[in-house]
Amino acid sequence: MNGPASARLGKAGSWRLAAVCIGMLIAVAACGGGGGGTTSTAKTHNIAFFASSSQNGFNQAVYQGTVDEAKKLGGFNVQIFDGKFDANTQFNQVETLAASKTFDGAVIVPNDTVGIAAAVGKAVQAGVKMCTALFPIGPDLTKLEPQVNGLTCTVANPPAVGAKAQADEVVKFCQDKNPCRVAALIGQLQFPFDKLRYDTWQADFKGHANIQVVATGQGNYDRDTSLKAMTDILQAHPQIDVLLSNADQHVEGAQIALQNKGYDLKTLVGQNKLFISGGGADKEAVQAIRGGLWNNTLAYYPHTMGAQAMEQLGNALNGKSFKQVVNMDTAASLPPILTKSVLDSHPDFQGEWSG
Repeated sequence: MNGPASARLGKAGSWRLAAVCIGMLIAVAACGGGGGGTTSTAKTHNIAFFASSSQNGFNQAVYQGTVDEAKKLGGFNVQIFDGKFDANTQFNQVETLAASKTFDGAVIVPNDTVGIAAAVGKAVQAGVKMCTALFPIGPDLTKLEPQVNGLTCTVANPPAVGAKAQADEVVKFCQDKNPCRVAALIGQLQFPFDKLRYDTWQADFKGHANIQVVATGQGNYDRDTSLKAMTDILQAHPQIDVLLSNADQHVEGAQIALQNKGYDLKTLVGQNKLFISGGGADKEAVQAIRGGLWNNTLAYYPHTMGAQAMEQLGNALNGKSFKQVVNMDTAASLPPILTKSVLDSHPDFQGEWSG
């Protein structure tokens, strides 16, 4: 999730073009956009898409949802900017947009949900309509209502709610196991949303003395990084009962480390001796759960998220009614935690993105 190793869009040239355009906001119209149709009579709106990382599969799916909805609406050009999983890079990009007077609106998948608020506020004051996707922007990550004056919309999953749902499932698994040893993989603890997720796990486990978080690794939303992190964890703690992560791509890397260590995932998961929980519901995770290799994943729908953000933004720019808040936990038809039984009852669901 932010939300995979990071997948690239098939047309790699479009990413290189976006990278060139990052430093040329004033002349960005010359670079072209990913959005759709225009007419001779209607104004064409330029929309910036600020990815937390344009190389990240989850961000790519949010972007594609934005582009697809822009084409559906007509009259919108979408340009992507790579935040490189770096808060300062993304802050500077949004500040440059505010000064450029080039864009009418923007969708952002924020790296630093607190620090970026000042730059987003400047963009709003400059007349840019802004929507945030995946996370709310501001000091309170539990609040989806706008915390930046003039923010057009928030299309997000409350991170603490999902993290508690994951932790509750671990508590159920561990109830008859003492000790129940947990290896946790998180994105980056420096990110406010990841720190909140991790703290939520720990708070949920606090009343259960049998549950021991024996190690924590930072996967940075990348398979290779997660493979190394899990390999190091297993060297120090060769026996674990639970692998808990906020991101499927972390588990995909960790799975290799577990198998290299001799873990037979299908047998152990099937015998209730190992519990594996990811986050994101990417296509690989859905296949792994269907195949009995993992227990569950916390569901996210990035393509739908991007489309929802663009729909609200487009309506606002066109003077139509729009939703200030779209809670993606309640917008989906499937339950928050996807297990094999849930997926078996929804055989057509494959996931909206690839990690």
